[in-house]
Amino acid sequence: MITNTSNLKLRRTTIADLDTLFQFQLDKEAGFLAAFMPKDPTDKTAYLTKYTKLLSEPTVNNQTIVLDNTIVGSIAKFVMEGDTEITYWLDRKFWGQGIATLALKKFLDLESTRPIFGRVAFDNFGSQKVLEKCGFVKIGSDKGFANARQTEIEEFIYKLDH
Repeated sequence: MITNTSNLKLRRTTIADLDTLFQFQLDKEAGFLAAFMPKDPTDKTAYLTKYTKLLSEPTVNNQTIVLDNTIVGSIAKFVMEGDTEITYWLDRKFWGQGIATLALKKFLDLESTRPIFGRVAFDNFGSQKVLEKCGFVKIGSDKGFANARQTEIEEFIYKLDH
């Protein structure tokens, strides 16, 4: 666990952050756990086009996770099929230190929309723990095609009501 939480900040994501955030997406182990990736996660042009557009989308709240002035990840709220959902990504170098949990707690203070849902691959135990530590409750599961694995997998659906 990290001990000095005062060094963990969230700030609105900017276009200048996207190059760094794209690099995190290239990590194959992280992509495997995330599972639901773009068809070609190495296509930087597609990534920049998509996220540049999302930065100005009013229903999306994109935040960059910064620790000691270093970008370590991202977290966002978006609306899909009428449901408010969250997504987050942490540079693998920072896994297992409590950073994702702290970032999500801070994000939930900023983003008051409820209910809010989180979806996670059935075998992504780290992300499941993050959601549970932040008060999310597993309410079901679904199946979907995971580009990073090139197969259909089960994903767990979590919900936070308050």
